[in-house]
Amino acid sequence: MGRLAHRIADKRVLGLIRRYLEAGVLAHGVVIERHAGTPQGGPLSPLLANVLLDEVDKELERRGHAFVRYADDLNVYVRSRAAGERVMVRSRAAGERVMAALRRLFAALRLRVNEAKSAVARATQRPFLGFSFCGGPGGMVRRRLAPQALQRLKDRVRALTRRSAGRSLAAICADLGVYLTGWKAYFRLAETPGVFAELDKWVRHRLRAVQLKHWRRGTTIYRELRARGMSDHAAKRVAANGRRWWHNSAMAIHIALPNALFGQLGVPRLAP
Repeated sequence: MGRLAHRIADKRVLGLIRRYLEAGVLAHGVVIERHAGTPQGGPLSPLLANVLLDEVDKELERRGHAFVRYADDLNVYVRSRAAGERVMVRSRAAGERVMAALRRLFAALRLRVNEAKSAVARATQRPFLGFSFCGGPGGMVRRRLAPQALQRLKDRVRALTRRSAGRSLAAICADLGVYLTGWKAYFRLAETPGVFAELDKWVRHRLRAVQLKHWRRGTTIYRELRARGMSDHAAKRVAANGRRWWHNSAMAIHIALPNALFGQLGVPRLAP
């Protein structure tokens, strides 16, 4: 509040912010008192984080460091001017010095570094906001999906496309389309078209398995596949193993359930 008072002259605004900070939190219908911090996910939290951490930004700029910060998530990039085998040793030493300086700077702000999530390491080993980085041709740095972000996507898609959910394919595609549209917009900067193409195949594979289970009986599967243009022989092969939904959805069923169908139902393509 003292730092805010240096920037905000209107005492009414300062009083409103103080009351917001001192208000309790409603958790499962119970009001819980708070004595420190701001509510996680609240609209005021990122604004106050920027006000407080502006001093950190200015100190890093003063020292000439390359860095990127989003709210309280911060990466600082350093390198040594040494050549040959000494590069990694000296670069790590430079990183350790910066980390020590940040600990002191945060302590002066009554903050502390989250040691469990922080490390001095190569930039390619530290994901940032769902992205990771790798070397490209000519020394360029390429952006790609962090493994953790990819796993979270798959976990979410599995939850939305559960074959036991009892929902129609159209309803599943509608929910999936909302999620994937937002996900695609966020990760559009990733330079991994091959990964996106594989994800498209995997998503469609799951949706075809959902539809096969909805048809359930072999006779229904055969009738529906034939009505959608699948050959008699191929439809019989799928219907004969009607309960092997995941296996069957990888066969020539794309003729009966083409990619365009899922696009019409609102599922976007992730690959450019």
